[in-house]
Amino acid sequence: MTVAADPFLARLCDWMRQHDSVLTAYSGGVDSAVVMAAAHRTLGDRALACIGISPSYPERELEGALAVARQLGAKIRTVETQEHLDPQYAANPANRCYFCKSDLYTRLKQIAQQEGFTVIADGNNATDAAAGDRPGWLAGRERGIRSPLAELGFTKDHVREAAKELGLPVWNKPAAPCLASRVPHGTPIVPGLLHRIEQAENVLHSLGFTNFRVRHHNDIARIELPPEDFPKAFALHEEIARALKSPEGGGYKFVTLDLTGFTSGSLHAATK
Repeated sequence: MTVAADPFLARLCDWMRQHDSVLTAYSGGVDSAVVMAAAHRTLGDRALACIGISPSYPERELEGALAVARQLGAKIRTVETQEHLDPQYAANPANRCYFCKSDLYTRLKQIAQQEGFTVIADGNNATDAAAGDRPGWLAGRERGIRSPLAELGFTKDHVREAAKELGLPVWNKPAAPCLASRVPHGTPIVPGLLHRIEQAENVLHSLGFTNFRVRHHNDIARIELPPEDFPKAFALHEEIARALKSPEGGGYKFVTLDLTGFTSGSLHAATK
């Protein structure tokens, strides 16, 4: 068995060894990828990674997450979730994530109980835990989900260093929250809305943008980009606008660029 040189990764592998088997709630982001990879490295076939599949999870994220797991040879499984059928989720309240994670973790608990996995782990890190304002975190705590990164004091910097040692191509991947995060709280998550946003974001991805959001405001698509990407966006403004106005790109009437730049969680501030 390979010994980890990174001290935080070594501690994470030690955490895994304390359990007979581990099921990881895996999304493809760097945090859950580190947990998944450490479990696989330490426990082999006694580790399983599960990805929740729903309209809020972009197809390109699924493809990337599966590719990373398969590159490692880790056991991977997709799990269909149905949070979008829950009226409490569809109403899109401020604690929408609670209902989404409740559905996912309930399904993962069923798998763990049926197949004998002793612990379910998620990718929350110490910074997430310190925030104390994450409804999804509460859903996990209520269902006994463990957060080894948070328990061991991993910050985002620690996670990225561990990801480098594990050889994960997502070590520097930007955060990629679910598509519902592009919709202001109180705007219902109706059928087809998340797919519309995904189509619009696929346009930007195809043009080489990597860190962005398309915020949905009814007929307006508000694009957030880091200011250093503004020149590229201005150069491509006609192509971007034309694509996002097309049915294949979301069918928006108006396409705007937010001059304040990319801000994670900006919709929360806008709806307060």
